Amino acid sequence: MKKILLLLSIIILSCQSKPTQDKEVDENAKRFSRDLDEIKESGVLKALTIYSGTTYFLYKGRPMGFEYELLERLASDLDVELEMIVAKDENKLIELLQKGEGDLLAYGYTITESRKKRINFTTPLYLSHQVLIQRKPENWRRMKLHEIKNYLVTNPVELIGDTISVKQNSSYASRVKNLSNELGGEIVIDTLEGTLSTDKIIKMVADGDIKYTIADENIAFINSSYYPILDISTSLSLSQRIGWAVRKRDTQLLANVNQWLENAKKTTDYHVIYNKYFKNKRLYKKRVKSDFYSINENKISPYDDIIKKNADIINWDWKLLASVAYQESQFKPNRDSWAGASGLMQIMPATARELGVTDPYNPNQSLKAGAKYLDQMMQSHKNIKDSVQQIKFALGSYNSGLYHVKDAQKLAEKQGLDPLVWDNNVELALLDLSFPEHYNKPFIKYGYVRGEEPFNYVREIFKRYEHYQQFIED
Repeated sequence: MKKILLLLSIIILSCQSKPTQDKEVDENAKRFSRDLDEIKESGVLKALTIYSGTTYFLYKGRPMGFEYELLERLASDLDVELEMIVAKDENKLIELLQKGEGDLLAYGYTITESRKKRINFTTPLYLSHQVLIQRKPENWRRMKLHEIKNYLVTNPVELIGDTISVKQNSSYASRVKNLSNELGGEIVIDTLEGTLSTDKIIKMVADGDIKYTIADENIAFINSSYYPILDISTSLSLSQRIGWAVRKRDTQLLANVNQWLENAKKTTDYHVIYNKYFKNKRLYKKRVKSDFYSINENKISPYDDIIKKNADIINWDWKLLASVAYQESQFKPNRDSWAGASGLMQIMPATARELGVTDPYNPNQSLKAGAKYLDQMMQSHKNIKDSVQQIKFALGSYNSGLYHVKDAQKLAEKQGLDPLVWDNNVELALLDLSFPEHYNKPFIKYGYVRGEEPFNYVREIFKRYEHYQQFIED
């Protein structure tokens, strides 16, 4: 009897755990808000997303993705910086949003009634429908079309008693449950981890690791272009709306994002971006075959090993030095600039000679020289105690020249800014050195500098470095 009572208690507690967790998440939603005014005041829009081959990923050192490209434009329109927050587990997206980990849930999220009770969806980005992803027979290329069809599930009713593998809290899992009710027979759900991307699950079907899964038709289409053994022709739902989402209380942000999306969807740019990630088979195949596609490999460039070795010279995270190399040459070792700089690290001829470079196009020599020169710039700013600020001064000096930065420090001090802080201090003084009323002042020794270049240079390197940190594990 005691054993029976204990078993009942466990069952009751397990049944209550999920509603309790949901209640806690909803309580967080009531407490937490960061609406548009606060976002603008902070200067940062935090976009909560998922790492996938259509949403947000790294390719040849460059962050890409449908959501990412749209978010860049939205952030620019709001005049704020964009910060990407990657959820490791898709099942926790709403929970993370409610806890304030991000401001905007920017992922191709199916708009459902159950989700609408907890979050506010934006105007839909596009429509799609869910399809069954299944594997054709091994010898399908030698079979006739009707023979292939006889092998495949072509009607959802054929799935009764079979198993479909999907993530637990996904709209695909909900669809399987609804389909079971509609058909009057159980379709078994094989629950997959929320940490798996849709791309990886689709690959599991292609590899024969699982029998079936479900995906939105546009995602299934672009993935199946690389895996011709997959069939995606069996539809399992009517058209569904796909959108982003915000917390219930953040009504200003919702209104602003909705207005922006309505305007964006009327532009050619929006459709070019959509086609780039969901229609262009050639570009997709090129990415998937690459070793420098972050979904495949934990790599940034062909020169990662050399970058790591030379990053040790200056005691930097190698991903930061990789970001500098990308900024300089996009990892193209034969590149020449209009100013005469050459190679991966775009070393000027005089500097290259001083650093012992005999072949500026040799990646080993260029990276070693670049690291040495950055180290010299670090030593020139050793009075700056904050390590991140010191690196920014070194990068600014690498780009515009040490003495232009020294001039900017003098100007910053005269303007009441802090000459030992780069962010919003010396970087602003560098911008001013583009104008004669500033570069003609008697204490400015080295005159005009195109201040916008080092200003953007440092910011872009650190922004890219943040992306590299998201994607690349040491």
